[in-house]
Amino acid sequence: MTEPTIPAATDTAGRVIVLDVVGLRPEHVDADRTPALESFVSTESMTDLRPPFPAVTVPAQTTLGTGRGPGEHGDISSGEYDRERDAAEFWERDRDGRDRLWETASDEAGLTTGVLNFQHLIGTSADVAVTPSPIEDENNDILEMNCWTNPDGFYDDLRAELGHFPLHNYWGPGANEEGSRWILSAAREAIDRFDPDLLWIYVPHLDYVGQSDGPESDAFTEQLDVVDGLLEEFLDFLSATDRWDETLLTLVSEYGFHEVDRPVFPNRALRDAGLLETADDGDVDLAASDAFAMVDHQIAHVYVDEGAIEAARDALAGLAGLEGIDTVLEEAGKAEREIDHPNAGEFVLVAAPNAWFQYYWWDDRANAPPYATEMDIHAKPGFDPCELFFGDEGLVSLDASNVSGSHGRVDESAFGCFGLGGPAAPALEGDEPVDAIDVAPTIADLLGLEGELSMPFEGTSLRRG
Repeated sequence: MTEPTIPAATDTAGRVIVLDVVGLRPEHVDADRTPALESFVSTESMTDLRPPFPAVTVPAQTTLGTGRGPGEHGDISSGEYDRERDAAEFWERDRDGRDRLWETASDEAGLTTGVLNFQHLIGTSADVAVTPSPIEDENNDILEMNCWTNPDGFYDDLRAELGHFPLHNYWGPGANEEGSRWILSAAREAIDRFDPDLLWIYVPHLDYVGQSDGPESDAFTEQLDVVDGLLEEFLDFLSATDRWDETLLTLVSEYGFHEVDRPVFPNRALRDAGLLETADDGDVDLAASDAFAMVDHQIAHVYVDEGAIEAARDALAGLAGLEGIDTVLEEAGKAEREIDHPNAGEFVLVAAPNAWFQYYWWDDRANAPPYATEMDIHAKPGFDPCELFFGDEGLVSLDASNVSGSHGRVDESAFGCFGLGGPAAPALEGDEPVDAIDVAPTIADLLGLEGELSMPFEGTSLRRG
């Protein structure tokens, strides 16, 4: 097997459209299951994409957009633990100083760039941006659906044309293809109005069925057909635009899925060891706790107060003996996995391929916090895939055995995909996996931006010559 390269070419692409189809793998793209996609991005121009560790949403997206890994950019999970405030928060939505390819190409090279529905977009300098930002009250209840956009007022135009962004179909028990349909329709509007040179589009809905039913399920196969139909509509539109002849399609997927059948509960082990405390309402009391596990699919960051390291190590050693735990990373292990960043936990747990981590610290449902049965992604101090299932006692199920797919581990069975298509696509030679850190520098190179950006790429362009 040979490392993929893109042969050096005199010509560059005038326009790059990146389709981030989460959960897609190269074997999903063929003339039988996804004929429309295969007609635009052939299997000969596709290979595996090796995600960063951990292979979860925010670390993967930041790595793809910056060419740097989590150990450098600091997005070590889709959540953040603030040690000073003793607060665990998921899905913070502002830019917070992040510079990704769409910002640097706009700010430094004068290209018109756009990005739809990635995380950390609020405040981006991309010329066109859309990200959900509903207006909420102090209890995180939605008062009004809204999206943050560049330019101001773009969401008003999208809403007039497409209706409100279907947030309840974007995540939760009602998650389906309508979120992806709206995003791709918004991408068409962005191209019509702003004609971006670089447009990065998040297509999420395979993510839902990948978690709820698993990647080998009939439901997943059915949704491959659905996503192929949505992409066919978008690509037919794109191929009829004036700049089609100079367009390069870049197909990426942030990660693939593992089939899982075993939830693991590290916070129960920490509670049983006397390291995790709870408040009267059942919520975790982070300020009073000596240790806490912020879980995210198959990865858990365990944050430990100074002086409690040995007690936490003992508690986790007992947990590591249980089926479902692959390894417990300390300093050397974090460095080996390139996640040795101050934002990471003192310990990082990695699940076995068939297992995943749930945030629950209680055994009796009567002791669960009020938000446990609600669809409340900001209140929960861990990612909760049970939000995909309706519950018996509230909106959301507390039955972790429902979950059939997960991700986060980095192994060949759950790589994503990387492919090139469209009239301006060069050949992709070789069949070794592409590393996620090489995606942004490769796109910059194909846009003719090599040497024009100050962005400190860690990765390198696949193009050689």
